[in-house]
Amino acid sequence: MAELTLNWYCIYVKSRHEFKVFERLSNLGIEAFLPAVERLRRWKDRKKLVKFPLFPGYLFVKIAKSYDLILSVLKTPGVVCFIKNTNGEPEVVPEEQIIPLKMAIENKKEIDPYPYLKEGQIVRIKRGALEGVTGILKSKEKKHYLIIKIDILQRAVSVKIEASEVELA
Repeated sequence: MAELTLNWYCIYVKSRHEFKVFERLSNLGIEAFLPAVERLRRWKDRKKLVKFPLFPGYLFVKIAKSYDLILSVLKTPGVVCFIKNTNGEPEVVPEEQIIPLKMAIENKKEIDPYPYLKEGQIVRIKRGALEGVTGILKSKEKKHYLIIKIDILQRAVSVKIEASEVELA
């Protein structure tokens, strides 16, 4: 009998159930990966280091593509579904995308979520002096710019921005 290859898959879980699902899957002997970072949280009376999921609502499992394993993951309390491809099958996450993320987390590198944006998309500034301004995202020489168009003049200006300050409009 041929040995089944293990692949990484992304699963969607109920809101705020990431750590519970991770623990349940680990207890079942399923290799799971929950990218999480520690942040200092402040309250009026104290400060505490709190762990937060890097991708809220998602975690990764490394399993063989077998009906039984997929079903055991889906039956785990808190799991909603696998992220699927266009054929409706669980989508494989390339190991080349998981390994660097695992290494960065294991080595306690400073990690922050970064918007997954493509050049040409319309974006909105989330914070700072230009908060609420929308424009077109442009990259040039490893820098990001917000293109603000004035249609009636058929002119535009570019403003240098930090990509972490923008979100899809």
